[in-house]
Amino acid sequence: MTDLETLAQWLPAHGLALGPGARLERLGGGIANRNEGVELTSGPKRLRAVLRRPPPGQLAAGASDMAREARVLAALAPHFPLAPRLIAFCGDEAVLGTKFQLIERREGVAIAGTLPAESGGGLALVETTLQAMAALHALDPVAVGLGDLGKPEGFHARQLKGWWARADAVWPDGLPASVTNLIAALTAAVPPEKGAPVLLHMDLKPDNLLVDPATCQARAMIDWDMATRGPRGFDLAVLLSYWIQPGDPGDVKPLLAVPSLTPGWPGRAAVAARYAQISGQDVGDLVWPLALARLRLATAWMQLYRKWQRGEMDGTRYQGFEALALAIVAQALAAHTKGEL
Repeated sequence: MTDLETLAQWLPAHGLALGPGARLERLGGGIANRNEGVELTSGPKRLRAVLRRPPPGQLAAGASDMAREARVLAALAPHFPLAPRLIAFCGDEAVLGTKFQLIERREGVAIAGTLPAESGGGLALVETTLQAMAALHALDPVAVGLGDLGKPEGFHARQLKGWWARADAVWPDGLPASVTNLIAALTAAVPPEKGAPVLLHMDLKPDNLLVDPATCQARAMIDWDMATRGPRGFDLAVLLSYWIQPGDPGDVKPLLAVPSLTPGWPGRAAVAARYAQISGQDVGDLVWPLALARLRLATAWMQLYRKWQRGEMDGTRYQGFEALALAIVAQALAAHTKGEL
């Protein structure tokens, strides 16, 4: 039985059905979780939905948490216009082989390393991303029903411990020396959290926004499976970990997750300053959080590389992820040592 046929049998118990001529349409852009468009009906109403589920094969601990994402979307949608509406969630892995969600499908494009021609220089995308981040952080977690999401106390130390464990798992024959040195430097200088905890997206870069390709105005914020509560500076640090600028080492420039090498785009320090201006909040020193965010990014890229090695991911895009991960670690260690972003 195909996934579509199985889904058709599951839907009626949730007041849903496949739309006429429905099929699963693979949606591009993501490098891990699977997203497929599908037409549904709910009584006389037609719904454009996204079937969202983890990538095939072995998952890293805590990765692709569909239950977490479903909970966050269900809570946020009434309060945060950029959050797509959760249509249904299935926690029974026997149905499609994994937990999955059906989420409202929004119009818009996800912009990664290359700007659409109609966007001009794309500077509006920088503003859109930072405005969306500040708006999320301005929400009261308790008021939106997420006051118990995650464990913000000791956030930095716990994040370091978690990503250290994931790094150990992804380099099972022993950590590279650069990774060991970075972890040692971070362990020796864990900073306290600054300010009240806020809702964190945990991967809020431009390609996790769906935007109008011409104006770069946001229509949706997607990919919530790591959302939690913690210091607002960490969401900003995660964004900056992807933000390559012209003076960076050449071996990190293939990352191409953000079009930050576009002529006229601001560097990392200017992005951090603009977020502080928009939010009216001081995020404090970002050197340590950015180094941790880069360790996180490198480890995540290695997780995808290992999945590709095992034959769980198609295509050649993952082939260079090991070299890129090590380059990101080297950049993190050098910047942290110098006290730079």
